[in-house]
Amino acid sequence: MKHEVLVVGAGPVGLMLAGELRLGGAEVVVLEALSVPSGQSRGLGFTARATEVFAQRGLLSRFGVVETAAQGHFGGIPLDFGVLDGAHFGARGIPQHQVEAVLEQWASELGARILRGHTVAGLADTGDGVTVLADGPDGRTEFSATYVVGCDGGRSTIRGLAGFDFPGTDATREMYLADVVGCDIRPRFIGERVAGGMVMAAPLGDGVDRIIVCPLGLSPREDEPSFAEIADRWQELTGQRLHDAEVRWHSRFTDATRQVSTYRKGRVLLAGDAAHIHLPAGGQGLSLGVQDAVNLGWKLAATVRGTAPDGLLDTYHAERHPVGARVLRNTLAQGLLYLSGEEVDPLRAIMAELMAIPDAARHLVGMVSGLDIRYDLGAGAPPLGRRMPDVPLDHRITVSELLHAGRGVLLDRTGSAECAAAAARWADRVDHVVAGPLAHTPSGWPEGLDAVLLRPDGYVAWTGTTDLEAELGRWFGVPQQIAAGVTR
Repeated sequence: MKHEVLVVGAGPVGLMLAGELRLGGAEVVVLEALSVPSGQSRGLGFTARATEVFAQRGLLSRFGVVETAAQGHFGGIPLDFGVLDGAHFGARGIPQHQVEAVLEQWASELGARILRGHTVAGLADTGDGVTVLADGPDGRTEFSATYVVGCDGGRSTIRGLAGFDFPGTDATREMYLADVVGCDIRPRFIGERVAGGMVMAAPLGDGVDRIIVCPLGLSPREDEPSFAEIADRWQELTGQRLHDAEVRWHSRFTDATRQVSTYRKGRVLLAGDAAHIHLPAGGQGLSLGVQDAVNLGWKLAATVRGTAPDGLLDTYHAERHPVGARVLRNTLAQGLLYLSGEEVDPLRAIMAELMAIPDAARHLVGMVSGLDIRYDLGAGAPPLGRRMPDVPLDHRITVSELLHAGRGVLLDRTGSAECAAAAARWADRVDHVVAGPLAHTPSGWPEGLDAVLLRPDGYVAWTGTTDLEAELGRWFGVPQQIAAGVTR
């Protein structure tokens, strides 16, 4: 049997992509090496942009109470995220294993097949498809698919087997993390530079604390540290002894920074950490990968369904590679500020002065939150290429609710005949929504903008300054002639 899309990796990125593909009508199978979820979590939340992404698919409520904070940092220097509308330092206290559980349930509800205990052992792009060999519970199995997407993390097997170039810089420093029980760590640091390095600690609930230890001058190593070594480093920097603590799990991470030269090679694509690795500064990694998945999902689904216009799938690399490159740059800069010694104090002082300037603060907040992302979609009104903010429409429905189905949306504030006629031709892929005026005009948006075309990922593809039918064709392919569109 030949599958339409084979996703390798059932972390947040692979599961988000599986759900997006199913919303787009593509058949998808996910291969995951782990037989059961690990229950471990490197990440403990997600950025403002990821919060919007989950909301636009109706998933945010599944995480329970989502707490956000306006106060954050850039490289350890305090930064007020409240200077930018809708920005926050991130949704806190949501461990990665909870994100995975929510996304796995959602993707399964939509019809994705998730096969655990399958380790990829081989891959061949045959030109008209891809063959993957995987060792599973019943031995070695050959899977055939029209496309394969590697979402299998920073040590991606798919990336290596497919021969993707992965340039960047090797690790220069090593850091440790551990989840410990009943240690009553005081104070509970968000993050603090101390003599000899940096330490962090945060309560995870039920008596569990996450500690992070970043000693200065610690050379990267190949093997995993013992907890005794981590406890030694913690005691050296804080004076507190943790050697007898109950340890849930521990690991290490580095500042290695790499990004593939292309996100696609033939019928093999990469997303998330398989495409880019960086220092986990500001919790941007999971969010960056989830946004990769949401950008790719509808495009790949349309491609396998045969409705995609020429070149649509290539826009995945064109749009997401620059975004990933920018995250790599800002995490390298944050690592330099946060994890270097006293020799960087003059730079920290100057950065603190600059960050006190409102325009500079807004620039950095937009960068770290992802709220300043703008895809280059050509000339047009300022919203073109930006994500549509989640504002109420006529106090009846919000923009994010319109995007739950993963379809395009032609948001029409006047009920124009032109919009209705154009949308009717693409009604199998685009909803025509007559909603009247916005409850309020989002910051930075021009007054009097009567209609916008939203892609399934929530980004504005048309603002009324170019031919509507041409833009519908550009993003949604050849129209189907039908009598009327879907109007809400």
